[in-house]
Amino acid sequence: MNPAVTTSRPVQPPAGDSAISAEKQRVARRSMAAAAVMTLLKLVAGLFSGSLGVLSDAAHSGLDLIGAALTYFSVQLSDKPADEDHTYGHGKFENLSAFVEAGLMGVSCAWIIIEAVRRILYHEVNLHHSVWPVLVLLASVGVDVWRSRQLRSVARRSGSPALATDAFHFASDIWATLAVLAGFATTWLGARLGVAALHYADPCAAIIVSLMILRMTVRVGHEAVDVLMDQIPAETRRRLLREVERVDGVMAVERARVRRSGAGYFADLTLALPRGYTFEHTGDLVQAATAAVHRALPSADVVIHTVPRESRSESIFDRVRAVAARNNVSVHDLSIQSRRGRLQVELHVEIEEKMHLRDAHNFVTSLEAQIRRNVPEIDSVLTHIESEPATIEQPKEAPAEDQKIEQALRAVASEFPEIADVHAIAIGRIGNHVSLTCHCTLPDDMPMQRVHELITALEDRLKLECPEVYRVTIHPEPVTDNTR
Repeated sequence: MNPAVTTSRPVQPPAGDSAISAEKQRVARRSMAAAAVMTLLKLVAGLFSGSLGVLSDAAHSGLDLIGAALTYFSVQLSDKPADEDHTYGHGKFENLSAFVEAGLMGVSCAWIIIEAVRRILYHEVNLHHSVWPVLVLLASVGVDVWRSRQLRSVARRSGSPALATDAFHFASDIWATLAVLAGFATTWLGARLGVAALHYADPCAAIIVSLMILRMTVRVGHEAVDVLMDQIPAETRRRLLREVERVDGVMAVERARVRRSGAGYFADLTLALPRGYTFEHTGDLVQAATAAVHRALPSADVVIHTVPRESRSESIFDRVRAVAARNNVSVHDLSIQSRRGRLQVELHVEIEEKMHLRDAHNFVTSLEAQIRRNVPEIDSVLTHIESEPATIEQPKEAPAEDQKIEQALRAVASEFPEIADVHAIAIGRIGNHVSLTCHCTLPDDMPMQRVHELITALEDRLKLECPEVYRVTIHPEPVTDNTR
């Protein structure tokens, strides 16, 4: 059984790229400078004309300036790598910046609406009509178009939520400024035509602008809160699960947690895999699952935890081997017999060669109990204990005796018609023990069960002819692969 495997891929979102990071800071600086200039011009134009609409637009631009400054500092901080205090990086500072900027926009909208209602209900303000406020507002529209496009373009490439909020903020300024212009023009027209009711066009325009901005502010603020609370769209998670579940070998996605930080995502998954998989196979599958996550979330930092699970296709043999693997021992010559409707298991278990018999017997007894418990169909287990080699052998050669053993091997092999030949014979001595290895050529289409029977029979016959041979290792190979 495989233990849990965890893999991690450091996040490398577009925002982390040095060129993108420099571009983000550059466009944020330009936005901040443009906001400063337009705020000053609108404030002067509003004070000169006495227009609440122009002053509200100046207040809005002032908040744009604060938001642009906050955006500039947030993109600087968010691009810093992870450290001991911020193991997930600093990306969420951009989301926090977007939330604060949305809050500032909401406060400005509330102030403008209150002031507009106060002017409508309680007193009039005489406006000083001039071409200069109009020119300032038209220039503001042009600047807002330019900087919103710049910010939106960089935000799309970098995935920066702070720049995206800033772009939305400046795009909303365009409509706000146009509404202020309409109110200012309507008020001027009312003064020229002597229509007193048109005097309220300016504060009404301010209210309309504020309500428009407030509606969009709520949406931006809600998105920022969702990210800060680690909420992601349900479709994003479903798309990720679909990609991972398509990976061949993944039995189930038992847990999938996704969170967003700035422009990047973090994905933490627990995958159920067949417990018979090797470390290498599990590692390859984890890499495939990581690639699947990146198809759904290209900039994600992925951590995958695997847990072994019993698959439906497992046989009784697989389940017995799984128990042995969980105990970190190798088994071979595993056989299961059905006697009078009861299953009996025989297997060979390799134990450390330095382990004492009592300890080895206790270990094997526990292993047998686990096999019966995990495979209830099995009635009894008989275990043959073998030592697992841990010593590097230093063989000694004896050419004269070796030639006699080799001749005996070839003579015995000739008694089996299915054996084409034996070759690559090597004989060595470890202390008083003689060991022999060789290759045995057999028909290509011979079933492995028959292969095993033949090799075992060959070993037994050789040991009868040469009792001094302690160990025989025979490598079977097909006729088409005979490379003598």
